[in-house]
Amino acid sequence: MNTLFDKIWDRHVVQMVPDGPTQLYIDRLYCHEVTSPQAFEGLRARGLKCFRPEKIYCMPDHNTPTHDQDKPIEDPVSKKQVDELERNAKDFGLTYYGMMNPSNGIIHVVGPEKGLSLPGMTIVCGDSHTSTHGAMGAVAFGIGTSEVEMVLASQCILQQKPKSMRININGRLGRGVTAKDVALYLMSRLTTSGATGYFVEYAGDVVKNLSMEGRLTLCNLSIEMGARGGFVAPDEVTFEYLKGREFAPKGDAWEQAVSYWRTLKSDEDAVFDKELTFNAEDIEPRITYGTNPGMGIGITESIPKATLPSPERLRVGEQNSGMGDTIAPAGKTVESPLEAVGVDARALSYMGFKAGQKLIGTKVDYVFLGACTNGRIEDFRAFASIVKGRQKAEGVVAWLVPGSWAVDRQIREEGLDKVLEAAGFEIRQPGCSACLAMNDDKVPAGKLAVSTSNRNFEGRQGPGSRTILASPLTAAAAAINGFITDPRELL
Repeated sequence: MNTLFDKIWDRHVVQMVPDGPTQLYIDRLYCHEVTSPQAFEGLRARGLKCFRPEKIYCMPDHNTPTHDQDKPIEDPVSKKQVDELERNAKDFGLTYYGMMNPSNGIIHVVGPEKGLSLPGMTIVCGDSHTSTHGAMGAVAFGIGTSEVEMVLASQCILQQKPKSMRININGRLGRGVTAKDVALYLMSRLTTSGATGYFVEYAGDVVKNLSMEGRLTLCNLSIEMGARGGFVAPDEVTFEYLKGREFAPKGDAWEQAVSYWRTLKSDEDAVFDKELTFNAEDIEPRITYGTNPGMGIGITESIPKATLPSPERLRVGEQNSGMGDTIAPAGKTVESPLEAVGVDARALSYMGFKAGQKLIGTKVDYVFLGACTNGRIEDFRAFASIVKGRQKAEGVVAWLVPGSWAVDRQIREEGLDKVLEAAGFEIRQPGCSACLAMNDDKVPAGKLAVSTSNRNFEGRQGPGSRTILASPLTAAAAAINGFITDPRELL
């Protein structure tokens, strides 16, 4: 009667603290330059070494420029953070993939593609989108800096066990509908706090038929529903993806591993704390209109006057916007957040949109393809399928950023670079890029970007910038036409 989450979690329990958290063993720790410096300083202050350095992999990604990576980083803050990570990795004897290293890239892209993230593992990183690795059939979640220090020192962490949720998506996705659209749909239905306190298992026809890249995208966005993490039970898609990867088991060890991985599934009579089912036929290409990922609509729809999933109602204390803002006034039940304290009104004002407005035809200034959400080879193939034989719209600035050097190599091996360049696009060097304003790729104030990244908070892509989240297909259509376009028109 166990869920898959129970099976993986219980296998990694070291001890239970009476009336407290679980001491959980961690199989893999990833470190990037943003959240790790204080953790390493904590070890130095206590005179400690890393307990199991072979389980830890480090690489810069947030602060790395996406051009001239063979030259010193110009921004002093970014340079200091990247240099500190390299120093810490060297001092503590950790594997480090620096800029221009063929193994470098966004840490949540590199882990799966190198076979470092494997089914049945527990995986952590000081980054909320660590949930990405759950697509491999692992329990993966983001942690804070003090917890990074804890894992560095002991290869264990203290955690309260989350509740379990299963989300089933059944049926067949329509033409032009991608994993990104599925995730945006789920966020609009559950809101950005609807899965708070849960670890989500994704299941159903749609999930079974997703590629590994699609599953990685879906799990990446689990955190945007408030979930602790999300994952997919490993199957033949998983095994085929992992076979032959650099750090995946080889020979007899591979056969033994696959034999174990096949047991990693929820029992037929497993009971979840919550279970939801959605129909694929209800999902069309999606876009966001507000300032959190849950504020989304089908691309042919209008911005609603009520943004809660009908017929659900909201009472103060039960839900929030995911940004610390209570939506409902004290003691009042509302049908729509627009009636409430102005969170949605503020979001629409910031974005320059109005309730009831359709966004198709809205002029676009920037397009960003990349991030740990959509920076994989499948995403570049999708983008190229739209732009092939067409030309980028005049006035649109497009940043196409592979999630890793391995993705960059595959783009060139498949000739996608020629297709993109012929359409007027340039491929930049790997990094987090315009997902967040921590490097040179910032969207200017007031400009509107269609982005394949994971967050559309105020100023997320640059102070005053405005972000619409979308799939690679929808981003490509906007880049070609210069305005928001239903990608099905160009397929």
